Amino acid sequence: MVIDLEHIAPRELPREVAISAITLAELAAGPNATMDPVERSRRQDRVQRTEAAFDPIPFGAEAARAYGRVFAAISTVGRKPRGARAVDLLIAAVAVAEGLPLYTRNPSDFSALESLVEVIAV
Repeated sequence: MVIDLEHIAPRELPREVAISAITLAELAAGPNATMDPVERSRRQDRVQRTEAAFDPIPFGAEAARAYGRVFAAISTVGRKPRGARAVDLLIAAVAVAEGLPLYTRNPSDFSALESLVEVIAV
């Protein structure tokens, strides 16, 4: 969602927002994932603006334990918790550990986690 933050109406977000360190890591990889210099520059700008605006929530021991529950919930419904989906599930684990809702533009990525975290589509 951070990549679309400038396109989201403020009324769709809570008064206070936070991001996880996992989200910041995902953003930091972005400039290296394109060969287009204009796109690389745009992505680097997003990383720098995000770093300046947020003090990310770390992925600590509580999040690691929560990830076990997230992994189990996804596996139980027959979805694959590994691969590209793993980063989103690590972000969900941070939200579970912190008792925070998870705002996303892709709520279906978090289906099966309803008993663990409130997922809010924006």
